[in-house]
Amino acid sequence: MIKRYSFGGGILEKIKRVLIGEADLKRRVKELASAIEKDYKGESITMICILSGASIFFADLVRELDLSVQFEFMSVSSYGSGTVSSGEVKILKDVNHPVAGKNIIIVEDIIDSGCTLSYLKRILLQREPKSIRVCTILDKPSRRKVDFKGDYVGFEIPDEFVIGYGLDYDGKYRNLKDVCVLELTEE
Repeated sequence: MIKRYSFGGGILEKIKRVLIGEADLKRRVKELASAIEKDYKGESITMICILSGASIFFADLVRELDLSVQFEFMSVSSYGSGTVSSGEVKILKDVNHPVAGKNIIIVEDIIDSGCTLSYLKRILLQREPKSIRVCTILDKPSRRKVDFKGDYVGFEIPDEFVIGYGLDYDGKYRNLKDVCVLELTEE
């Protein structure tokens, strides 16, 4: 049975199907946190949340960690209001504190073309962190334009446009508890 979402009394009919349900997301976040704890036992880490898409995943993930964690936030853009990455990455908000000598984990919602995260990792490596890794809840390897792999990956997904659990379409649908496939229509 497909979960129906209702907004303001109307049914959201642009959802084709639920791809990853809330329970599976919660289970996988705990597994990712466990892997991070194992790798950084006895060390502190700085988690950089890539706004806005990763914010829900980030909040769930850091609450599962039994480590010394500092938070940083960055905002980047490569989509605008479209459904395909433009390939041009713009840093809209940078971290507030130096990352030199720190264990950095970039937390992202999805690895798609790989361009954004490849660019961010290259920029942050120039700032001389102790280590740098990438954690993502979703990975779409079929869309890769550059050779890039996440270190901690929640789910590999097919080449479909997804919304929910922080992911949006034109600023909407981030609040859905599931990851859903959006039905894209010609307008």
